[in-house]
Amino acid sequence: MSTTQTTIASAEAESHYQRLKSVAGAAFFLLVQRFPKLLQFYRNEKSWAFFRFAMACFGAALVVLPLSLWHSWLTAIFGLFLFIASILLPPAETESATDRKARELGAQTVVSGGDYQPGDAPPAHTRLFLSRLHIWALDKHFEPLLVIPTPEISSLRVEPLLEDWVLQVRWADHTAEFSFDGFFAERLARLAEDSIRAVLPGDLPEKQRQKAAGAS
Repeated sequence: MSTTQTTIASAEAESHYQRLKSVAGAAFFLLVQRFPKLLQFYRNEKSWAFFRFAMACFGAALVVLPLSLWHSWLTAIFGLFLFIASILLPPAETESATDRKARELGAQTVVSGGDYQPGDAPPAHTRLFLSRLHIWALDKHFEPLLVIPTPEISSLRVEPLLEDWVLQVRWADHTAEFSFDGFFAERLARLAEDSIRAVLPGDLPEKQRQKAAGAS
């Protein structure tokens, strides 16, 4: 095989990978956007109880019918798995610790904040609790690592850094950077950026938005 053919094959493989990555990223991004609605379903006692009941009936049917009709043990095992899973599923959780913290802080939205390094401390994974007055970066124990006054935010920028993606937030004389890694790093960083923009009291000044767009 010639060098040219090898280069073309490599380029085609990379193109297929990028296409697959884009589709998977879009699907995950849509799931993240719909996640609050899925949580509402889980936290509705009647809906969740009906789901478990339907799952148990469907699983039982898969166990009984194959044995009487076409002797498919694989289907029966899958049905038995569904039936047992419906029993073991936890009851509906009407409110999570994240919900309680969001209500306590008055936050309208909660999104992943990636990793944030406060001072000389090691980086910690954060969640951003967003409101029109403040943005809180909390660690897994709901301890505040950073509080940003939302009306004072002057610019937002998402950019790649080595294998990660970084969301940079500027306000007054301060700058904070939230680092996202993994397959969906860019999607999560842009989701955080869009969520912050949604709670800003107004659009960023035109020059700052042009500067942020030109740098990304």
